[in-house]
Amino acid sequence: MKRYLLSIQQPDGPPPPPDELTRIMGELDRLNAEMRRAGAWVFADGLHEPSTATVVRHSEGRTLITDGPYAEGKEHLGGITIIDAADLDEALAWADRLAAATTLPIEVRPFQTDPGT
Repeated sequence: MKRYLLSIQQPDGPPPPPDELTRIMGELDRLNAEMRRAGAWVFADGLHEPSTATVVRHSEGRTLITDGPYAEGKEHLGGITIIDAADLDEALAWADRLAAATTLPIEVRPFQTDPGT
């Protein structure tokens, strides 16, 4: 098995209306439960908005701490799911399900080391 990060790419701006958000959260709960039953689920959680971020940089022996996101953009990391999958095709299949549940783009990236190594 290989470990993959499924990153939810969320657009900047207000969250969806409450009824839509409730539907999305229900879909996510069902998908996470299915991932658990399949033995793929490792961890998942949403993130607070980018304005809550703190960026730490170290350069020339000094530390610089700033508030807010590290880069301006039209979208931000809204949440993550970490899975174990046999291969990229399996990870992409889970990502497709996650994209359908959230209605948002999902970036799929493998970790450099396999679980348990």
